[in-house]
Amino acid sequence: MKVLVTGATGLVGAALVAALEPKHEILRLTRGVPRSGAELRWDPEAGALDAHALEGIDAAVHLAGESIGGRRWSASHKRRVRESRVRGTRLLCETLAALELPPRVLVSSSAIGWYGDRGDETLTEDSASGTGFLAEVAREWEEATAPAGDRGIRVVRMRTGIVLAARGGALVPMRRIFGLGLGGPFGRGRQWMSWIALDDVVAAIGHCLTRDSLRGPVNAVAPGAVTQREFARTLGRVLGRPALLPAPPMALRLVLGREMADELLLASQRVEPRRLLATGYAFRFPDLEPALRHVLAR
Repeated sequence: MKVLVTGATGLVGAALVAALEPKHEILRLTRGVPRSGAELRWDPEAGALDAHALEGIDAAVHLAGESIGGRRWSASHKRRVRESRVRGTRLLCETLAALELPPRVLVSSSAIGWYGDRGDETLTEDSASGTGFLAEVAREWEEATAPAGDRGIRVVRMRTGIVLAARGGALVPMRRIFGLGLGGPFGRGRQWMSWIALDDVVAAIGHCLTRDSLRGPVNAVAPGAVTQREFARTLGRVLGRPALLPAPPMALRLVLGREMADELLLASQRVEPRRLLATGYAFRFPDLEPALRHVLAR
């Protein structure tokens, strides 16, 4: 199978390419100068993508987008976050739709931010969208896949939770804080966290590529959502460090800004992966502590 991958140098993309390469031919889209015949340059801001070079691909996995948590949410950063997702997705999907022989399937990244802050509500793929910046971005992000779906491509919109990985993502700053003995939950610790181990993200993408019955939204989260308090206690136990110091909401808002703190750290999202489970996906790490011990080699 020939698979097109965007965002191939990111946390999930690099792991996905490493998993797929032994059995499949991979074509990477890059914004830089292509270094081999396995790379193709594109420029979403300029609307530039060579459709002819995509003829013959069997599947596409779209993971590219500006980092959401990499810096404080200024107006310019929020604009880049939105445009990098919406423009890139629309360009890719319009290009795939125009191919003489389009791919059979597109797995396009999204996020559980789609649901917004929902308290103790159990959220499935059928739950309504929420409010806030992240929910707005996710809605536009998913809507941008419409040209591919209209062309008859099977489109999976993968709503990913917090990815647990040793060399990237949320665990890196958390590990530093816990290492200093300053670990603890964000806010009151009652909000729900929906997480997934990197190994399961990669395997779930593979599952979505090969299950013809899967289309539309798919929640990429482990079945064992936990509260912030439980997450902090478990991470502290795995690292052998205390987890006693909660970060007050006011302090988080002062450091990050109210909007970023409220949506990234204080929002509650209790998400279930119903469609993955219903189609036979078996999670490698359904529970938090074994997942953290695996990821952190503990």
